[in-house]
Amino acid sequence: MTADTDPARRGQDDTPGDPADDPADDAAVVDLLEPAEGVPPLVADRAALSDAAAALDSGHGPVAVDAERASGYRYSARAYLVQLRREGAGTFLVDPIACGGDLGVLDEALRGVEWVLHAASQDLACLAEVGMRPDSLFDTELAGRLVGYPRVGLGPLTEHLLGVRLQKGHGAADWSRRPLPDDWLTYAALDVELLVPLREAVAADLERQGKTTWAQQEFEAVRLAPPPPPRAEPWRRTSGVHKIRRPAALAVVRELWGSRDELAATRDVAPGRLLPDAAIVDAALREPARRDDLVAMPVFRGRAQRRLADRWWSAIERARALPRTGWPASAPPPDGPPPAHRWGDKDPAAAARLAAARAALAGLSERTGTPVENLVTPDLVRRLCWAPPPDADADADGVAAALAELGARPWQAELAAPLLAEALRVPAPEADPDSGDHGGDPQDS
Repeated sequence: MTADTDPARRGQDDTPGDPADDPADDAAVVDLLEPAEGVPPLVADRAALSDAAAALDSGHGPVAVDAERASGYRYSARAYLVQLRREGAGTFLVDPIACGGDLGVLDEALRGVEWVLHAASQDLACLAEVGMRPDSLFDTELAGRLVGYPRVGLGPLTEHLLGVRLQKGHGAADWSRRPLPDDWLTYAALDVELLVPLREAVAADLERQGKTTWAQQEFEAVRLAPPPPPRAEPWRRTSGVHKIRRPAALAVVRELWGSRDELAATRDVAPGRLLPDAAIVDAALREPARRDDLVAMPVFRGRAQRRLADRWWSAIERARALPRTGWPASAPPPDGPPPAHRWGDKDPAAAARLAAARAALAGLSERTGTPVENLVTPDLVRRLCWAPPPDADADADGVAAALAELGARPWQAELAAPLLAEALRVPAPEADPDSGDHGGDPQDS
Protein backbone atom coordinates (compact mmCIF):
# COMPACT_ATOMS: atom_id res chain seq x y z
CA MET A 1 0.00 0.00 0.00
CA THR A 2 1.35 3.35 -0.98
CA ALA A 3 1.33 5.69 1.98
CA ASP A 4 2.85 8.63 0.09
CA THR A 5 -0.02 8.92 -2.34
CA ASP A 6 -2.98 8.29 -0.06
CA PRO A 7 -3.08 8.98 3.69
CA ALA A 8 -5.75 6.32 4.07
CA ARG A 9 -3.17 3.59 3.55
CA ARG A 10 -0.88 3.01 6.52
CA GLY A 11 -0.56 6.51 7.92
CA GLN A 12 -2.54 9.51 9.04
CA ASP A 13 -5.54 11.20 7.47
CA ASP A 14 -7.62 14.32 7.98
CA THR A 15 -11.01 12.73 8.56
CA PRO A 16 -12.70 14.60 11.41
CA GLY A 17 -14.02 12.65 14.35
CA ASP A 18 -14.22 12.28 18.09
CA PRO A 19 -10.73 12.66 19.63
CA ALA A 20 -11.75 10.07 22.19
CA ASP A 21 -11.68 7.49 19.41
CA ASP A 22 -8.04 8.24 18.54
CA PRO A 23 -6.01 5.00 18.52
CA ALA A 24 -3.33 6.76 20.56
CA ASP A 25 -5.74 6.67 23.52
CA ASP A 26 -6.21 2.90 23.43
CA ALA A 27 -4.98 1.29 26.61
CA ALA A 28 -2.79 -1.44 25.15
CA VAL A 29 -1.45 -1.76 21.62
CA VAL A 30 0.74 -4.69 20.61
CA ASP A 31 3.43 -4.27 17.96
CA LEU A 32 3.17 -6.80 15.13
CA LEU A 33 6.61 -7.11 13.56
CA GLU A 34 6.37 -10.49 11.83
CA PRO A 35 3.49 -12.47 10.27
CA ALA A 36 2.25 -15.20 12.58
CA GLU A 37 3.25 -17.90 10.08
CA GLY A 38 6.44 -16.17 8.97
CA VAL A 39 7.12 -14.42 5.69
CA PRO A 40 6.24 -16.74 2.80
CA PRO A 41 8.61 -17.26 -0.14
CA LEU A 42 8.04 -15.04 -3.15
CA VAL A 43 5.86 -16.58 -5.86
CA ALA A 44 8.03 -15.88 -8.89
CA ASP A 45 7.24 -18.51 -11.56
CA ARG A 46 4.23 -20.14 -13.17
CA ALA A 47 4.55 -23.41 -11.24
CA ALA A 48 4.56 -21.62 -7.88
CA LEU A 49 1.67 -19.46 -9.09
CA SER A 50 -0.42 -22.55 -9.89
CA ASP A 51 0.33 -23.97 -6.45
CA ALA A 52 -0.73 -20.68 -4.83
CA ALA A 53 -3.98 -20.68 -6.80
CA ALA A 54 -4.76 -24.24 -5.71
CA ALA A 55 -4.09 -23.39 -2.08
CA LEU A 56 -6.27 -20.27 -2.21
CA ASP A 57 -9.04 -22.25 -3.88
CA SER A 58 -8.99 -24.75 -1.00
CA GLY A 59 -9.18 -22.00 1.63
CA HIS A 60 -12.38 -20.61 3.11
CA GLY A 61 -13.91 -17.24 3.85
CA PRO A 62 -12.98 -13.88 2.32
CA VAL A 63 -9.55 -13.25 0.82
CA ALA A 64 -7.43 -10.27 1.83
CA VAL A 65 -5.81 -8.61 -1.19
CA ASP A 66 -3.30 -5.80 -1.60
CA ALA A 67 -0.96 -4.53 -4.32
CA GLU A 68 2.26 -2.54 -4.28
CA ARG A 69 3.12 -0.12 -7.06
CA ALA A 70 6.11 2.12 -7.68
CA SER A 71 4.43 5.51 -7.53
CA GLY A 72 6.94 8.30 -7.86
CA TYR A 73 9.46 5.98 -9.52
CA ARG A 74 7.69 4.54 -12.57
CA TYR A 75 5.44 6.04 -15.23
CA SER A 76 3.10 3.08 -15.19
CA ALA A 77 0.77 2.28 -12.30
CA ARG A 78 1.32 -1.47 -12.67
CA ALA A 79 1.43 -3.83 -9.72
CA TYR A 80 4.92 -4.98 -8.79
CA LEU A 81 3.75 -7.18 -5.92
CA VAL A 82 0.37 -8.70 -5.09
CA GLN A 83 -0.35 -9.99 -1.60
CA LEU A 84 -3.16 -12.40 -0.74
CA ARG A 85 -4.22 -14.15 2.44
CA ARG A 86 -7.11 -16.54 3.04
CA GLU A 87 -8.03 -18.64 6.03
CA GLY A 88 -6.96 -22.24 5.51
CA ALA A 89 -4.52 -21.26 2.76
CA GLY A 90 -2.12 -18.76 4.31
CA THR A 91 -0.37 -15.73 2.83
CA PHE A 92 1.08 -15.45 -0.67
CA LEU A 93 3.39 -12.77 -2.04
CA VAL A 94 3.21 -12.83 -5.83
CA ASP A 95 5.61 -11.14 -8.23
CA PRO A 96 3.43 -10.39 -11.29
CA ILE A 97 6.42 -9.33 -13.38
CA ALA A 98 8.26 -12.62 -12.86
CA CYS A 99 5.02 -14.50 -13.52
CA GLY A 100 4.62 -12.93 -16.95
CA GLY A 101 2.12 -10.23 -15.98
CA ASP A 102 -0.86 -12.59 -16.02
CA LEU A 103 -2.36 -13.71 -12.69
CA GLY A 104 -5.59 -14.99 -14.21
CA VAL A 105 -5.13 -18.36 -12.49
CA LEU A 106 -5.55 -16.60 -9.14
CA ASP A 107 -8.64 -14.84 -10.44
CA GLU A 108 -10.17 -18.16 -11.41
CA ALA A 109 -9.38 -19.64 -7.99
CA LEU A 110 -11.17 -16.76 -6.27
CA ARG A 111 -14.35 -16.63 -8.34
CA GLY A 112 -17.32 -15.92 -6.05
CA VAL A 113 -15.06 -15.09 -3.10
CA GLU A 114 -15.35 -11.73 -1.35
CA TRP A 115 -12.15 -9.68 -1.63
CA VAL A 116 -11.15 -7.47 1.29
CA LEU A 117 -9.02 -4.46 0.37
CA HIS A 118 -8.11 -1.19 2.05
CA ALA A 119 -8.73 1.87 -0.19
CA ALA A 120 -9.71 -0.49 -3.00
CA SER A 121 -10.10 2.19 -5.68
CA GLN A 122 -6.31 2.60 -5.69
CA ASP A 123 -5.57 -1.06 -6.38
CA LEU A 124 -8.39 -2.35 -8.56
CA ALA A 125 -6.99 -0.92 -11.80
CA CYS A 126 -3.53 -2.44 -11.41
CA LEU A 127 -5.07 -5.75 -10.32
CA ALA A 128 -7.31 -5.76 -13.39
CA GLU A 129 -4.21 -5.16 -15.51
CA VAL A 130 -2.84 -8.53 -14.35
CA GLY A 131 -6.19 -10.29 -14.82
CA MET A 132 -7.67 -10.06 -11.32
CA ARG A 133 -11.21 -8.69 -10.85
CA PRO A 134 -13.34 -9.33 -7.76
CA ASP A 135 -16.90 -10.63 -7.89
CA SER A 136 -17.63 -8.92 -4.57
CA LEU A 137 -15.74 -6.45 -2.45
CA PHE A 138 -15.34 -5.13 1.09
CA ASP A 139 -13.29 -1.95 1.46
CA THR A 140 -12.17 -1.42 5.05
CA GLU A 141 -11.10 2.19 4.43
CA LEU A 142 -14.39 3.20 2.83
CA ALA A 143 -16.35 1.32 5.48
CA GLY A 144 -14.41 3.18 8.15
CA ARG A 145 -15.45 6.50 6.63
CA LEU A 146 -19.11 5.48 6.66
CA VAL A 147 -18.88 4.41 10.29
CA GLY A 148 -17.25 7.75 11.12
CA TYR A 149 -13.92 6.66 12.58
CA PRO A 150 -11.70 9.72 13.08
CA ARG A 151 -8.73 8.12 11.29
CA VAL A 152 -9.17 5.52 8.58
CA GLY A 153 -5.62 4.66 7.59
CA LEU A 154 -4.88 0.95 7.82
CA GLY A 155 -2.51 1.49 10.74
CA PRO A 156 -4.84 3.62 12.89
CA LEU A 157 -7.83 1.35 12.19
CA THR A 158 -5.88 -1.77 13.10
CA GLU A 159 -4.64 -0.16 16.31
CA HIS A 160 -8.05 1.15 17.32
CA LEU A 161 -10.15 -1.90 16.48
CA LEU A 162 -7.72 -4.79 16.95
CA GLY A 163 -5.16 -3.35 19.37
CA VAL A 164 -2.29 -4.15 17.00
CA ARG A 165 0.31 -1.77 15.57
CA LEU A 166 1.65 -2.69 12.13
CA GLN A 167 5.20 -2.17 10.93
CA LYS A 168 5.66 1.05 8.94
CA GLY A 169 8.25 2.45 6.61
CA HIS A 170 8.09 1.01 3.08
CA GLY A 171 4.84 2.27 1.57
CA ALA A 172 6.66 4.85 -0.55
CA ALA A 173 9.40 2.47 -1.67
CA ASP A 174 10.34 1.63 -5.25
CA TRP A 175 8.57 -1.72 -5.51
CA SER A 176 9.93 -2.23 -9.02
CA ARG A 177 13.32 -2.90 -7.41
CA ARG A 178 14.65 -6.45 -7.70
CA PRO A 179 15.43 -8.36 -5.62
CA LEU A 180 12.93 -7.10 -3.05
CA PRO A 181 14.57 -6.68 0.38
CA ASP A 182 13.46 -9.03 3.14
CA ASP A 183 12.11 -6.23 5.34
CA TRP A 184 9.95 -4.99 2.46
CA LEU A 185 8.45 -8.45 2.07
CA THR A 186 7.71 -8.53 5.80
CA TYR A 187 5.94 -5.19 5.48
CA ALA A 188 3.96 -6.46 2.48
CA ALA A 189 2.88 -9.66 4.23
CA LEU A 190 1.69 -7.69 7.26
CA ASP A 191 -0.54 -5.58 5.04
CA VAL A 192 -2.88 -8.55 4.55
CA GLU A 193 -2.25 -10.31 7.87
CA LEU A 194 -5.16 -8.64 9.68
CA LEU A 195 -7.38 -7.37 6.87
CA VAL A 196 -10.06 -10.03 7.34
CA PRO A 197 -10.27 -9.62 11.15
CA LEU A 198 -10.39 -5.86 10.53
CA ARG A 199 -13.21 -6.39 8.07
CA GLU A 200 -15.20 -8.27 10.72
CA ALA A 201 -14.71 -5.50 13.28
CA VAL A 202 -15.72 -2.73 10.88
CA ALA A 203 -18.67 -4.75 9.57
CA ALA A 204 -19.96 -5.14 13.12
CA ASP A 205 -19.96 -1.36 13.58
CA LEU A 206 -21.67 -0.88 10.21
CA GLU A 207 -24.40 -3.28 11.30
CA ARG A 208 -24.73 -1.62 14.71
CA GLN A 209 -25.22 1.78 13.04
CA GLY A 210 -27.62 0.47 10.41
CA LYS A 211 -25.20 1.25 7.57
CA THR A 212 -24.58 -2.20 6.11
CA THR A 213 -26.71 -1.45 3.05
CA TRP A 214 -24.90 1.86 2.57
CA ALA A 215 -21.59 0.07 2.55
CA GLN A 216 -22.73 -2.64 0.16
CA GLN A 217 -23.87 -0.05 -2.36
CA GLU A 218 -20.62 1.91 -1.99
CA PHE A 219 -18.48 -1.21 -2.44
CA GLU A 220 -20.37 -2.20 -5.56
CA ALA A 221 -19.98 1.29 -7.00
CA VAL A 222 -16.22 1.08 -6.46
CA ARG A 223 -16.03 -2.42 -7.92
CA LEU A 224 -17.91 -1.48 -11.08
CA ALA A 225 -16.49 2.01 -11.56
CA PRO A 226 -15.12 2.52 -15.10
CA PRO A 227 -11.64 3.94 -15.54
CA PRO A 228 -11.61 7.73 -15.44
CA PRO A 229 -11.67 9.39 -18.86
CA PRO A 230 -8.40 10.95 -20.00
CA ARG A 231 -7.99 14.60 -19.09
CA ALA A 232 -8.48 17.03 -21.93
CA GLU A 233 -5.44 19.10 -20.95
CA PRO A 234 -3.38 17.06 -18.48
CA TRP A 235 -0.45 19.49 -18.71
CA ARG A 236 -2.49 22.04 -16.76
CA ARG A 237 -1.88 19.94 -13.65
CA THR A 238 1.79 20.97 -13.71
CA SER A 239 2.58 22.14 -10.20
CA GLY A 240 3.02 25.92 -10.18
CA VAL A 241 1.32 26.53 -13.55
CA HIS A 242 -1.03 28.97 -11.81
CA LYS A 243 1.88 31.46 -11.83
CA ILE A 244 1.63 31.68 -15.61
CA ARG A 245 -1.14 33.62 -17.34
CA ARG A 246 0.35 34.49 -20.74
CA PRO A 247 -0.85 32.04 -23.42
CA ALA A 248 2.57 32.08 -25.13
CA ALA A 249 4.25 30.99 -21.90
CA LEU A 250 1.56 28.36 -21.32
CA ALA A 251 2.42 26.97 -24.75
CA VAL A 252 5.99 26.43 -23.49
CA VAL A 253 4.65 24.55 -20.46
CA ARG A 254 2.46 22.40 -22.70
CA GLU A 255 5.31 21.50 -25.08
CA LEU A 256 7.81 20.75 -22.31
CA TRP A 257 5.21 18.71 -20.43
CA GLY A 258 4.32 16.71 -23.56
CA SER A 259 7.96 16.04 -24.45
CA ARG A 260 8.69 14.92 -20.90
CA ASP A 261 5.60 12.71 -20.77
CA GLU A 262 6.49 10.99 -24.04
CA LEU A 263 10.01 10.22 -22.80
CA ALA A 264 8.74 9.11 -19.37
CA ALA A 265 6.31 6.67 -20.96
CA THR A 266 9.04 5.27 -23.21
CA ARG A 267 11.43 4.75 -20.30
CA ASP A 268 8.74 3.88 -17.72
CA VAL A 269 10.11 6.52 -15.38
CA ALA A 270 8.04 8.91 -13.28
CA PRO A 271 7.97 12.21 -15.23
CA GLY A 272 9.17 14.26 -12.28
CA ARG A 273 12.35 12.22 -12.17
CA LEU A 274 13.19 13.32 -15.70
CA LEU A 275 12.37 17.00 -15.22
CA PRO A 276 10.67 18.53 -12.17
CA ASP A 277 7.51 20.56 -12.64
CA ALA A 278 9.27 23.53 -11.07
CA ALA A 279 11.87 23.50 -13.87
CA ILE A 280 9.15 23.53 -16.55
CA VAL A 281 7.44 26.52 -14.95
CA ASP A 282 10.80 28.26 -14.47
CA ALA A 283 11.66 27.87 -18.14
CA ALA A 284 8.30 29.30 -19.19
CA LEU A 285 8.67 32.30 -16.87
CA ARG A 286 12.32 33.12 -17.60
CA GLU A 287 12.00 32.80 -21.37
CA PRO A 288 15.61 31.80 -22.17
CA ALA A 289 16.70 33.27 -25.52
CA ARG A 290 19.15 30.52 -26.45
CA ARG A 291 19.89 26.89 -25.62
CA ASP A 292 22.92 28.01 -23.60
CA ASP A 293 20.66 30.24 -21.51
CA LEU A 294 18.45 27.25 -20.78
CA VAL A 295 21.29 24.98 -19.63
CA ALA A 296 22.59 27.79 -17.41
CA MET A 297 19.34 27.74 -15.40
CA PRO A 298 18.99 25.78 -12.13
CA VAL A 299 18.11 22.11 -12.69
CA PHE A 300 18.85 22.36 -16.42
CA ARG A 301 22.55 22.79 -15.70
CA GLY A 302 22.81 19.35 -14.09
CA ARG A 303 24.62 16.52 -15.88
CA ALA A 304 21.47 14.50 -16.58
CA GLN A 305 19.64 17.55 -17.88
CA ARG A 306 22.50 18.58 -20.16
CA ARG A 307 22.16 15.23 -21.91
CA LEU A 308 18.49 16.06 -22.55
CA ALA A 309 19.03 19.76 -23.30
CA ASP A 310 18.43 19.40 -27.04
CA ARG A 311 15.09 17.74 -26.33
CA TRP A 312 13.94 20.46 -23.93
CA TRP A 313 15.16 23.28 -26.18
CA SER A 314 13.37 21.77 -29.18
CA ALA A 315 10.13 21.74 -27.17
CA ILE A 316 10.57 25.42 -26.32
CA GLU A 317 11.27 26.30 -29.95
CA ARG A 318 8.15 24.42 -31.08
CA ALA A 319 6.07 26.42 -28.64
CA ARG A 320 7.54 29.72 -29.83
CA ALA A 321 6.93 28.84 -33.46
CA LEU A 322 3.20 28.43 -32.90
CA PRO A 323 0.85 31.09 -34.27
CA ARG A 324 -1.40 32.83 -31.77
CA THR A 325 -4.24 30.54 -32.81
CA GLY A 326 -2.17 27.60 -31.57
CA TRP A 327 -1.63 28.97 -28.08
CA PRO A 328 -3.63 27.47 -25.23
CA ALA A 329 -6.26 29.57 -23.49
CA SER A 330 -5.13 31.41 -20.38
CA ALA A 331 -7.57 29.30 -18.36
CA PRO A 332 -9.05 25.85 -19.00
CA PRO A 333 -12.57 25.67 -20.39
CA PRO A 334 -15.19 25.44 -17.62
CA ASP A 335 -16.26 21.96 -16.58
CA GLY A 336 -19.34 22.43 -14.49
CA PRO A 337 -20.23 25.35 -12.24
CA PRO A 338 -17.78 28.16 -11.48
CA PRO A 339 -15.91 28.19 -8.16
CA ALA A 340 -18.40 28.46 -5.29
CA HIS A 341 -16.82 31.60 -3.86
CA ARG A 342 -17.89 33.47 -7.01
CA TRP A 343 -21.53 32.42 -6.91
CA GLY A 344 -22.61 35.39 -4.82
CA ASP A 345 -21.73 37.73 -7.69
CA LYS A 346 -22.71 35.51 -10.59
CA ASP A 347 -25.95 33.99 -9.29
CA PRO A 348 -27.06 35.00 -5.77
CA ALA A 349 -29.99 32.58 -5.90
CA ALA A 350 -27.65 29.65 -6.58
CA ALA A 351 -25.36 30.84 -3.77
CA ALA A 352 -28.31 30.84 -1.37
CA ARG A 353 -29.28 27.33 -2.46
CA LEU A 354 -25.73 26.07 -1.96
CA ALA A 355 -25.44 27.62 1.50
CA ALA A 356 -28.72 26.01 2.55
CA ALA A 357 -27.69 22.65 1.10
CA ARG A 358 -24.34 22.70 2.86
CA ALA A 359 -25.96 23.55 6.19
CA ALA A 360 -28.53 20.77 5.82
CA LEU A 361 -25.89 18.19 4.89
CA ALA A 362 -23.66 19.27 7.77
CA GLY A 363 -26.54 18.54 10.13
CA LEU A 364 -27.12 15.17 8.47
CA SER A 365 -23.43 14.38 8.85
CA GLU A 366 -23.57 15.18 12.55
CA ARG A 367 -26.65 13.01 13.06
CA THR A 368 -25.28 10.01 11.13
CA GLY A 369 -21.61 10.29 12.12
CA THR A 370 -20.61 10.02 8.45
CA PRO A 371 -18.49 12.70 6.73
CA VAL A 372 -20.41 15.04 4.43
CA GLU A 373 -18.31 14.06 1.41
CA ASN A 374 -19.40 10.44 1.84
CA LEU A 375 -23.07 11.36 2.20
CA VAL A 376 -23.07 13.25 -1.13
CA THR A 377 -19.98 14.31 -3.02
CA PRO A 378 -19.42 18.09 -2.95
CA ASP A 379 -19.19 18.34 -6.74
CA LEU A 380 -22.59 16.70 -7.10
CA VAL A 381 -24.12 19.17 -4.61
CA ARG A 382 -22.61 22.13 -6.47
CA ARG A 383 -23.94 20.93 -9.82
CA LEU A 384 -27.40 20.36 -8.39
CA CYS A 385 -27.56 23.79 -6.74
CA TRP A 386 -26.20 25.59 -9.81
CA ALA A 387 -28.67 23.95 -12.21
CA PRO A 388 -31.55 22.52 -10.13
CA PRO A 389 -34.37 20.45 -11.63
CA PRO A 390 -37.28 22.44 -13.06
CA ASP A 391 -40.01 23.46 -10.62
CA ALA A 392 -42.18 20.52 -11.64
CA ASP A 393 -39.40 18.10 -10.61
CA ALA A 394 -38.06 19.91 -7.55
CA ASP A 395 -39.77 17.77 -4.91
CA ALA A 396 -37.90 15.02 -3.05
CA ASP A 397 -38.59 12.42 -5.74
CA GLY A 398 -37.42 14.72 -8.50
CA VAL A 399 -34.28 15.63 -6.61
CA ALA A 400 -33.61 11.95 -5.89
CA ALA A 401 -33.85 11.25 -9.62
CA ALA A 402 -31.47 14.14 -10.35
CA LEU A 403 -29.03 12.82 -7.75
CA ALA A 404 -29.14 9.36 -9.30
CA GLU A 405 -28.53 10.87 -12.74
CA LEU A 406 -25.43 12.58 -11.34
CA GLY A 407 -24.12 9.31 -9.88
CA ALA A 408 -25.41 9.19 -6.31
CA ARG A 409 -26.13 5.78 -4.83
CA PRO A 410 -29.72 4.91 -3.77
CA TRP A 411 -28.94 5.25 -0.05
CA GLN A 412 -27.46 8.69 -0.64
CA ALA A 413 -30.44 9.87 -2.67
CA GLU A 414 -32.90 8.54 -0.08
CA LEU A 415 -31.18 10.40 2.77
CA ALA A 416 -30.22 13.61 1.04
CA ALA A 417 -33.05 14.26 -1.43
CA PRO A 418 -35.61 15.63 1.08
CA LEU A 419 -33.00 17.97 2.58
CA LEU A 420 -31.72 19.15 -0.78
CA ALA A 421 -35.23 19.62 -2.15
CA GLU A 422 -35.92 22.00 0.72
CA ALA A 423 -32.61 23.79 0.16
CA LEU A 424 -33.43 24.28 -3.52
CA ARG A 425 -36.60 26.16 -2.50
CA VAL A 426 -34.67 28.77 -0.49
CA PRO A 427 -35.56 32.17 -1.92
CA ALA A 428 -32.89 34.33 -3.49
CA PRO A 429 -31.65 37.19 -1.34
CA GLU A 430 -33.16 40.57 -2.11
CA ALA A 431 -30.86 42.82 -4.10
CA ASP A 432 -29.57 45.95 -2.39
CA PRO A 433 -30.88 48.83 -4.55
CA ASP A 434 -27.93 50.99 -3.51
CA SER A 435 -25.28 48.47 -4.44
CA GLY A 436 -25.60 48.84 -8.20
CA ASP A 437 -25.25 45.05 -8.40
CA HIS A 438 -27.95 43.59 -10.61
CA GLY A 439 -26.38 40.16 -10.78
CA GLY A 440 -24.21 38.66 -13.47
CA ASP A 441 -24.68 36.27 -16.26
CA PRO A 442 -24.77 32.81 -14.62
CA GLN A 443 -22.95 31.37 -17.59
CA ASP A 444 -20.14 33.91 -17.40
CA SER A 445 -16.94 32.23 -16.34
